[in-house]
Amino acid sequence: MRLTQKVRKILAQYEGETPGVKQNLARILMHGKLSGTGKMVILAVDQGFEHGPRTFVTNPEAFDPHYHFQFAVDGGLSAYAAPLGWLEAGSDSYLGAVPTILKINSSNSLYGKDNAPDQAITASINDALRLGCSAIGFTIYPGSDASLEQMEELRELSAEARACGLGVVVWSYARGAVSKQGETAADVIAYGAHMACLLGAHIVKVKLSTDHLEIPEAKKLYEQHVKVDTLKARVNHVVQSCFNGRRIVIFSGGEAKAADNVVQDAQAIRQGGGFGSIIGRNFFQRPKPEALKMLSEIIEVFKGK
Repeated sequence: MRLTQKVRKILAQYEGETPGVKQNLARILMHGKLSGTGKMVILAVDQGFEHGPRTFVTNPEAFDPHYHFQFAVDGGLSAYAAPLGWLEAGSDSYLGAVPTILKINSSNSLYGKDNAPDQAITASINDALRLGCSAIGFTIYPGSDASLEQMEELRELSAEARACGLGVVVWSYARGAVSKQGETAADVIAYGAHMACLLGAHIVKVKLSTDHLEIPEAKKLYEQHVKVDTLKARVNHVVQSCFNGRRIVIFSGGEAKAADNVVQDAQAIRQGGGFGSIIGRNFFQRPKPEALKMLSEIIEVFKGK
């Protein structure tokens, strides 16, 4: 694997990491149709845990674990992220076909809403090594009463992963002590991304933000110093919050939406300096030919075309 200058520059910013960790990050950055560009598009299929089988009923082929592996291969994706069961069900058939990320904690929609938003640890670092993964994925819920314990869990798992040369991808989604609107507020998304970096994430995953400002202490400062009137500007602020672009930050596709809107999101991410997208439902809830066509357009956007 011969690294491009763009990828070398990105990896050089992870100054405290071992060659093993950088090698696995390079596997993702150098794979697929965006290989070597410094951009990435990752397939994430963890919604079955979160929302149940209803997630797949609009495209029944997506009940088959091999469907997602094959989609990642056919689409030239940078990596494929999923919980333990999905990866175990295709790891041999698709050995070496696409870098994988083991989502190591999960929740479910049957979990009582009166409980603090939280996730159970559902896999181990040994599982990630056994399956040949490039990284682990871990969700934190800044704002939840369970968030401090989640951060401590991440600290321990991250240290173990690093010692084994694995990358660490952190899903940072504010829940709990914020309003529903505040979960995607410009100041809250940037705060969550910054926390993930402080916790040592190599790749940060956040939602695209709105122009809403949630935190009273931040609102006046943002109104004076931070532009949040366009999606491009909001993406740029999240990149700035991730150590001024020294950490990879990618943005989730969110709920299913029109293909044109998904492509427009990608345009704003690229224009704002983001490193790419991590998309699930907007791929696998569509018929495969339609999803691949949309993916091709997204890739062209991230190539700057």
